[in-house]
Amino acid sequence: MPGPTIRGVVVAHGPMATAMVDAVRRIAGDRADALVPVSNDGKGPDELRNELEGLVGEEGAVVFTDLLAGSCGMAAMSSCRNRERRAVVAGVNLAMLLEFVFHHDLPLDELVQRVQDRGRASITQPVPRA
Repeated sequence: MPGPTIRGVVVAHGPMATAMVDAVRRIAGDRADALVPVSNDGKGPDELRNELEGLVGEEGAVVFTDLLAGSCGMAAMSSCRNRERRAVVAGVNLAMLLEFVFHHDLPLDELVQRVQDRGRASITQPVPRA
């Protein structure tokens, strides 16, 4: 039996989060509604963290971020610290987000492992043809 639905928040620099969620929507349709994009444009660290906390509320969430060491990653870590039903996944890519939207009813730990595995597997160097 599926668990409670987990919300996905993509927080990134500039228009990156919106562009990634739009790409997921073009591929997966309405399933992309499980994702919410957040940009750091014009926001200080506290404002960004507060926005993330407001979006997630008490729901379970995976907060995807472009860089762990940037303002987006720091806000994500702060908003998820000491919260059982939240996780941060840094280095977001399209494959991760697609995996998330098709499986966000899984338990949080299983879902996070699954999206990380898919994200890593999608980073390859194809062998050139001779």
